[in-house]
Amino acid sequence: MLFCADWCSALAIQSQINAIFSKKVGVLEGATVSFTVGALALFFLAFFFGKGNFLYVLSVPKWQLIGGILGALFIVINIFSVNLIGVASTFMAVVIGQIVAGAIIDHFGLFGGATYPLNNTKLIALALMFVAIYLFNKA
Repeated sequence: MLFCADWCSALAIQSQINAIFSKKVGVLEGATVSFTVGALALFFLAFFFGKGNFLYVLSVPKWQLIGGILGALFIVINIFSVNLIGVASTFMAVVIGQIVAGAIIDHFGLFGGATYPLNNTKLIALALMFVAIYLFNKA
């Protein structure tokens, strides 16, 4: 988890860079450039180091391809939000949104996943996160 936390801190740096960049070129244009550069980097890594096969993309259910659209949408919303409320507040909202969505996905076993039911302790933890974001932004 520490490794993930260290590397995920790069997302905050990326968000600030994208927000500053978007002030010069525009939010959608900045997101497009960011997503394109990232896609090219991933293509390079997959081409030289990947173990999978791009041809299998043709055989997966097409709804599974929505991840790219969601990723692009995330970058656009992220750039817009950082320019409005700052990096820390944006990421608090992102993390809470991800955890709430994850809890719902886990509870119902959506998208073919295993179920991990919500209980009172988890609901209290979710409520405390909302209190935390309120207090953080009130300061």
